[in-house]
Amino acid sequence: MKLGTGLFTAQQRPDDDREPSEVYDDLLTLTREIEAAGLDSAWVSEHHFADDGYLSATMPTLGAMAAETDALEIGSCVALGPLYDPIRLAEDAATVDLLADDRLTLGLAIGSNPREFDAFGVPREERADRLADLVAFLRNAWSKGPLEYESDFRDVPADVSITPKPPGGDVPIMLGGAAKPAVRRAARTADAWCAPSALSVEGVRKRVEDIRHVRAEEGIDGEFELYVLQHGWVGDSRADAWETMRDGYFYVQRRYEEIFSGESVAELDDERKRELKEQAIFGTPDQVVDELETYRQALGDDVHFILRTYHPGVGTEAMVDCVHRLGDEVAPRVR
Repeated sequence: MKLGTGLFTAQQRPDDDREPSEVYDDLLTLTREIEAAGLDSAWVSEHHFADDGYLSATMPTLGAMAAETDALEIGSCVALGPLYDPIRLAEDAATVDLLADDRLTLGLAIGSNPREFDAFGVPREERADRLADLVAFLRNAWSKGPLEYESDFRDVPADVSITPKPPGGDVPIMLGGAAKPAVRRAARTADAWCAPSALSVEGVRKRVEDIRHVRAEEGIDGEFELYVLQHGWVGDSRADAWETMRDGYFYVQRRYEEIFSGESVAELDDERKRELKEQAIFGTPDQVVDELETYRQALGDDVHFILRTYHPGVGTEAMVDCVHRLGDEVAPRVR
């Protein structure tokens, strides 16, 4: 099992009066500490037009993270594929991968927030088709020679050669989503799938089984990596870990409900808070290891687990401590 963390969102809660530049400086500090702790990966997320400063520019941020590290896998979990111009994404992702010396994983999803789609001028009903078209476009853009691909959504001459090319000849593409069409899209067209945090262990297992079935039935060769995302924290006790992460965790989840619905959410109800607490992985190193082992038993050894420890408002010093406990006391026992 591999173990990574993030997801960097750069969000600032109302009581956080820092300058945005300080938030991004802390993000880079955490990136360096994640590598120093011996973890496998660090991740950013993407949304737009948020009054709390939710990170919107994935490629520049990943480029800065690449410059701060030597061996760490960096990636988007996830970028909102349908909102991108495919040429610019092909160029930018390849550039980041060059800066990172072939360490970038490009995670993409279809998105959902009506406000984002309206502002970008992208019809929301086209999002699944646009994502599928984008993946095919990127594959062709990164291959040797001219594009030779006719996009359904971007008029580009087939003889155009998009540069630069990624150092390894391709950038691994990870797709997100829990619905069957999204999972099967990943199985057929991507190099990896990321299980969202809302899924139970059994829910992840069933979808992985479906992915393996689709790839075997359709004769799809090549490596396929499984990522699992879950919120969590490593502390001195289960109670201590929960108290530390709780407010930031609930804040992010409330904002996600607003993002996904396009409507204001004043507060999570008690039932939702109970559900979220049951989903999260937190406690002492022993307790976190035990939780991760349930995923190993269900999915096997070849899983890349992303324990989401970036909770707005927790404080950089506490996050650094958690990252090192994850690297020193958890990772060696689950690898």
